[in-house]
Amino acid sequence: MHLLVRGGPGRLAGDIRVPASKYHAHRALILASLADGVSRVNGLTEARHVTYTVELLRGLGVRITTEGDTFVVHGLGGVYRPRRASVSAGSSGTTLYFMIGLAALADRPVEVTGQKYFRRRPVGPLLDALRQLGVHLTSADGCPPVQVRPGRPAGGHVRIPGTLSQWISGLILLAPFAERPTVVEVEGELNERPYLELTVAMMRQFGLRVEVSQDWRRFAVEPGQRARARDVTLPPDMGSAAFAVAAAALHPADVLLRGITSLDGGPADHPEAHFLRVARDMGVPMEIEPGRGLRVRHDGVRLRGTTVDCRDMPDMLPVLATLATFADGETVFEHVAHTRLKESDRAAAMTQLNAMGAGLELTGDTLRVRGTAALRGAKLSSFNDHRVLMALAVAATRADGPSTLSYPHAYRISYPDFLTDLGGLGLSMAVERPPARTAPAAPAVAAPAAA
Repeated sequence: MHLLVRGGPGRLAGDIRVPASKYHAHRALILASLADGVSRVNGLTEARHVTYTVELLRGLGVRITTEGDTFVVHGLGGVYRPRRASVSAGSSGTTLYFMIGLAALADRPVEVTGQKYFRRRPVGPLLDALRQLGVHLTSADGCPPVQVRPGRPAGGHVRIPGTLSQWISGLILLAPFAERPTVVEVEGELNERPYLELTVAMMRQFGLRVEVSQDWRRFAVEPGQRARARDVTLPPDMGSAAFAVAAAALHPADVLLRGITSLDGGPADHPEAHFLRVARDMGVPMEIEPGRGLRVRHDGVRLRGTTVDCRDMPDMLPVLATLATFADGETVFEHVAHTRLKESDRAAAMTQLNAMGAGLELTGDTLRVRGTAALRGAKLSSFNDHRVLMALAVAATRADGPSTLSYPHAYRISYPDFLTDLGGLGLSMAVERPPARTAPAAPAVAAPAAA
């Protein structure tokens, strides 16, 4: 089975309702589960990663129901009551990293695990930091599954590498429930700061106090806090909208993305809000229509190369690499090392565009993309990574000839309506099964000779 994409120069037209932000959804659901009382999270998202968070929380005894497009979360006041001995994060890194430590707030031992391939994902630095805070846990090889014993963390002073923001978020989400004050300090390069800013903003929204240094490398958290129930409305997901923006940039287009109300924004709006700034820098024509959304309209546009610092926008590397492939000159993606620790080695995965005639060069911590006028269809791998699949699929819509991509349903992880939405704009993408194998014909049998 593969995703078949047929390239072509046709014009795109139509409108898309941008789905709700899964980044906000994860944090809101988890914080609501810890709160006293009932919270309502408005803007239900069907992204599979969010479903994994919902199901894991339910496994910890949290009652979560839906009313229309609203999650209704009955918080347990900071004490989980597991319904089973093992809960799974599926294939969601955010769910895994956030919930390993929080599982210590359960009233009985619980195992936190994930899908089979996910059990090779190293979490050693996070586990070490949690142990220093007094969380009692074991792991055979520094990867899931992780066995967590019940008991509030002691607190204390802990240092952790700034490689992945989710490790840091996992610590500061747990810290308010510790017995003593907690200080978390970041060592080395700090990546993904906007994601940390979102975590802190949402913690404060639920009444939890966090003090942050000006450089976002030190977090001080008071002990013994209690989260308060809140109603939260999820904003649109920029990470999903980016693929429609890219598709509309690569083809003559008149496309409206409903739900996006500003070309500017910060981490509290969405940790990837700066994508729109980078896209504008590359020459994508965009405007906000008040009360309607973001419109991309043109009869053909020449994109231009730029320089992108990936420390704050690692998840945007794949789709921006697609835009860069069609930009004049060279686009330089700096600080890409942590993009290679995601669902796949995303920087390396995007060099598959070279098989289509592009010019990508990955050297150390830098990915360089030299723009080209045309691509040719090719057989590609998504590595079962939703962002790689969607980014390569958008690139393939501008190729001469068909392209195929493996793991064709990976998009469901974050953007379940990807094929429907982009197909509605006029792009040709469809999941196809390989031709059925026909059984070999039985050998002819000679008729018996007459007696």
